[in-house]
Amino acid sequence: MAVPLPTAQTRWRCTLCGNLTRFDVTRATRAVEYVHLDLAGEPRVEEREVLGESIESVRCRWCNAVDQIELVDRPSAGQSA
Repeated sequence: MAVPLPTAQTRWRCTLCGNLTRFDVTRATRAVEYVHLDLAGEPRVEEREVLGESIESVRCRWCNAVDQIELVDRPSAGQSA
């Protein structure tokens, strides 16, 4: 099941426990990296261009639920609880 990315107006929420803040996200990323090796052979990525990225799964850190994540509206910045 594809999990939609949160936007500026939405965020993730676990439908089982209500968690809004802690998730393990598995991503598939396709990228081009410029790798600089120092004289000892240690690599360091100096530039990275992401060509494509998709979210494969999102797991709730509180209750370990998978495929139970939904998008909900974020509270307005001026709202108080």
